[in-house]
Amino acid sequence: MNAGENEIRMEKPATALRRGWTTGACATAATKAALTALLGGDFPDPVAIVLPKGESPAFPLARESRGDAWASAGIIKDAGDDPDVTHGALVSAQTRRLPAGSGIVFKAGDGVGTVTKAGLPIEVGEPAINPVPRRMMSEVVHELCASYGIAPDIEIEISIENGAELAEKTWNPRLGIIGGLSVLGTTGVVHPFSCSAWIHSIHRGIDVARAEGLTHVLGATGSTSEKTAQAFYGLPDIACLDMGDFAGGLIKYLRAHPVPRLTIAGGFAKLSKLAQGALDLHSGRSQVDMRWLADRASGLGAQSGTAERILSANTALEVLQMTSAADLDLPADIAIAARATVIDTLRDAPVEVDVMVTDRSGTLLAHAR
Repeated sequence: MNAGENEIRMEKPATALRRGWTTGACATAATKAALTALLGGDFPDPVAIVLPKGESPAFPLARESRGDAWASAGIIKDAGDDPDVTHGALVSAQTRRLPAGSGIVFKAGDGVGTVTKAGLPIEVGEPAINPVPRRMMSEVVHELCASYGIAPDIEIEISIENGAELAEKTWNPRLGIIGGLSVLGTTGVVHPFSCSAWIHSIHRGIDVARAEGLTHVLGATGSTSEKTAQAFYGLPDIACLDMGDFAGGLIKYLRAHPVPRLTIAGGFAKLSKLAQGALDLHSGRSQVDMRWLADRASGLGAQSGTAERILSANTALEVLQMTSAADLDLPADIAIAARATVIDTLRDAPVEVDVMVTDRSGTLLAHAR
């Protein structure tokens, strides 16, 4: 699990962006407030915590309650300007005392998932609470219990309001995290539109696929090409890695953690950039080179007039249309060149590669294997 599991991807705006706080940071603050009240103090509001890099944010409480043997506190997550599916969600912690020697026990409350597949940093059967949030909450428990002179035998139950419904919009079902969201975060801070978050999600998808013994995985630039390739091969959802624009992030991780077979699928424009050697396919970080496409078309026998029109084309789609009209199989040439880029990036990793080029409706235009 990682910062990308609860993420929804959107285009990054050009204006300055406000950062936010991870689910793990909110859960830690809620735990501190609830445990303080459980041990006899008042609910601190706001409640301050120390993040892994030394920052000390304070969180206002949205809810607080307690009974004879428990106390609960809730915090509304503020993800800043990041399009995180958990932005605005209520993250709650309920604490209880446990028998001597129990230690710290984490439980998945409503809206927090349970790990059901190997390959993640949390054992199967455990609540989907990442290692760093667990450590942050454990540090809070040890500190508070020490201040009251008691052993840290505490149950922490984390809940996320509407988490089960929100999880359907995330990678969690594919990764085998069932019943809700993950409690995430390595620094406690959400950096808006983080590329690393998406790439880490790809890595965890590969880890799970390997742990499940899969021999064939799929990386697609979008949902349309993914559906085409998945149906073509009859692949399970767990084999589908949400590559998006981050071809390099996927291929380089497979270089170190190989799976026997990799299919790359995408539209003509994205895979044209991969064929050119680009590993980041985002429109803001790589461009389709019309001169390169014109040269490829010429190599296929395009007349000089066609090559000149390619040079003045506005989009890759326009190039595809004009070469198709000229009976030039440019998609097949692009698929072969893109496959060569993937193989070159994999170096000597034992991974067989094929590349599928689709159009916007999902029709298979070319397949290099």
